Amino acid sequence: MTVIRWILGRIILLLNAIFRPSQRKLSTEQKAAQQANASNLALYQFAACPFCVKVRRELHRLDLELPLRDAKNSELYRSELEHGGGRIKVPCLRIDEGDNSTWLYESNDIIDYLRGRFPAEAQIAQA
Repeated sequence: MTVIRWILGRIILLLNAIFRPSQRKLSTEQKAAQQANASNLALYQFAACPFCVKVRRELHRLDLELPLRDAKNSELYRSELEHGGGRIKVPCLRIDEGDNSTWLYESNDIIDYLRGRFPAEAQIAQA
């Protein structure tokens, strides 16, 4: 089973690399404003997890760079995810709000959150 998962993970990564989604075009100012708005976000993920790939594809589509924290290979990030979020499950978006953190699980919920926070229409209207 582990071998099958490893092979499927590599196939998913290969297909993701070949069929990258198109990225929206942002001006330098828009990109800087978007990155500043995203400075309190971090994505906990596993590299070959299909649901994590789905979220990373949306990040690419939105032209958004977030810290990617590999909870599989980093004991520090795994521990942060377990103690902060309550469980080791990926993908998980950490949203820091002052002294509090919100841990958002489920790829569709994360994508909906990102689309709501970084809407394409607002970026186009500013261009």
